[in-house]
Amino acid sequence: MGPIPGMLLFIALMAAGYYYNLTFVQFGLLDLGKRLIGLREAEIARCMALLAGLTAGIAVGVGLGMSRRNSRCLLRTRLKLIFCAVVAQAVLTRLAPAVRSETGYLGLVAATALVLGVGVPATFGLTVDLVPVRLRGLAGALITGLAYFPAVAVSPDWNIDQFSAGMLWPMLLGAVALAGLAFLPLRFVDRLAGQHSRPDYGPGRFIQVEPGGRLRLRRGLPTLLVLMFGVFFVDSLGFVRLADTPFFFETAWQSPEPGPRIVIGLAHVIAALVAGVLYSALDEKELFLWIFGIFALVHLMSALTARLPLTGTSPLGMPVLYAVAVSLYTVVNFALWADLSTPETIDRNAALGVALSAWTATFLSTALALQMRLSGVDLETHLRLVDSVALLFFLLVGLLIFFSSGRVVRPDPRVMKGEP
Repeated sequence: MGPIPGMLLFIALMAAGYYYNLTFVQFGLLDLGKRLIGLREAEIARCMALLAGLTAGIAVGVGLGMSRRNSRCLLRTRLKLIFCAVVAQAVLTRLAPAVRSETGYLGLVAATALVLGVGVPATFGLTVDLVPVRLRGLAGALITGLAYFPAVAVSPDWNIDQFSAGMLWPMLLGAVALAGLAFLPLRFVDRLAGQHSRPDYGPGRFIQVEPGGRLRLRRGLPTLLVLMFGVFFVDSLGFVRLADTPFFFETAWQSPEPGPRIVIGLAHVIAALVAGVLYSALDEKELFLWIFGIFALVHLMSALTARLPLTGTSPLGMPVLYAVAVSLYTVVNFALWADLSTPETIDRNAALGVALSAWTATFLSTALALQMRLSGVDLETHLRLVDSVALLFFLLVGLLIFFSSGRVVRPDPRVMKGEP
């Protein structure tokens, strides 16, 4: 059986999950707390920090537990966990718009963190079962494009009511399909469950096979965790503040006219496809250099625009560049953790990477952005601070490249061809 069926399953699951996190979790929960419940920004900031901490802790615990099983056939276990997560998310999606108290909001945040913490290692762990090493950049590109385009182009009003109404039935249908894959004795699933033992599915491109068969990580996991944390932190710290600025948002991401939103959505898709190619051709630090450089340019443009009289239409170049940077790092995030892992370590590494870098950085920076606005930090100063952080990471990556060997790490040709 070729790689296409497994890849399509992986792309569908990851794109749907990422769309849910982009919309319902990050902006839906903010809208619920602020507009419907009337919480102060300081209270919402604390709730977002709670969401980050709980999600990270639960994900790492689940990932370590799955890794300790040391099983070479975890596909059905992962599918069962994802099924449970989707059912729980559907229930939360249905109940969320009716929450009207701070206690209920805290309970919703805690429940969301629990579900996300279980889902992160389970979904990212599927990479070694379903996606060959040579196609992970392409898979990440398709996931990114399929998640971002509808999130930007189709959803002009980012509120909890819209997200709940639009997601509930697709989630229920997805849960039914997952139940069949996870619990029925399907030969198709049995064949997919054995793919991880093939050389073209693992170990990842950054795992080196030494004489004697010993596996060694070519790249320092802590360094990559810090860099990914920086990417997500810079993104959310800037974007949350831009989202509260009508001049930027209502002429771009939430424009009443579909044209600007479609342009930004297409920029996400095109940048994602380019990133999928670059991921297989470039060293990962070179990609980080591009990402931080574009983010620094974006926030510099935003700060300069904020100095001008806020009239007319905001230039579309800034949100398009933002979309390019976001798509670049999202593709890297979807492919990187599997390529740092073997089938035995993917659950642990994915949990550490996604939970400690992505989720923690995203929601801590969301909380910090809300707190900074509450403290009276004006928009121009906020964007200059974000620009400074992006430049700092840009220089850090430049130094890492300068002091490294400069060698581009590519997958083993034998793995690329599927040879033993």
